[in-house]
Amino acid sequence: MFKLLTASLRQAGVVFLLVAASSSIAHSQVTNGSFESPTVPVGNFTNFPVVGSPLIPGWTVVNNSVSIVSGTFSQNGVTFQAQDGVQWLDLTGDGSNSNEGVSQGVSTIAGHTYLLSYFIGNTTGGGIFGTTSTVNVSINNVSTFTNTNSAVNATSLTWQQFTHTFVAGGSTTTLSFFNGDPPGDNSNGLDNVTLADQGIVGAVPEPTSAALVVSGLLGLGLLTRRKRSK
Repeated sequence: MFKLLTASLRQAGVVFLLVAASSSIAHSQVTNGSFESPTVPVGNFTNFPVVGSPLIPGWTVVNNSVSIVSGTFSQNGVTFQAQDGVQWLDLTGDGSNSNEGVSQGVSTIAGHTYLLSYFIGNTTGGGIFGTTSTVNVSINNVSTFTNTNSAVNATSLTWQQFTHTFVAGGSTTTLSFFNGDPPGDNSNGLDNVTLADQGIVGAVPEPTSAALVVSGLLGLGLLTRRKRSK
């Protein structure tokens, strides 16, 4: 029984290390990417100005005010559910709707390729929320990506994922997301922003810790078998 228990523990250890390695690869380097902080009133929203309080952890508001919206908020027959968690960011703010947005500096490694992912929410209902939602993305203050969600949905938000890759040029990269909707369009959703390090694309990957442990355990098993055969 002891041998069986030891073998089970070894297998569990390998599984744990493999899961840990996988989690590390999937880890996002964006802080508060789903805008869950600070908590806004359930069924309502809170506006965040460029300067002053309250503030959005991890993010800097630029050009004009933006709003964090509760996923249970509804208006004019439209329910504004979140894509991830229970809150999301409206880049049009409240009564402003210009080139407002949010910005965040993240730690990067020069020469590494990064996968940037985010969701844009759009509704065609309500009469005051426009028909499309466009987000302009800048990297290090240079306009880099533009994406438009044109999904038709008159009763709620339809969230669409957009992904892009870029190569970091230094130890810090500034990501900025700006409203690209015209005046009169009062909803432009942003949620679940993530950034994942893909390493140096094309380089031969080094063995992971989990792989080394697996190899070591396999070698230990072969050694045990040899001792038994002797």
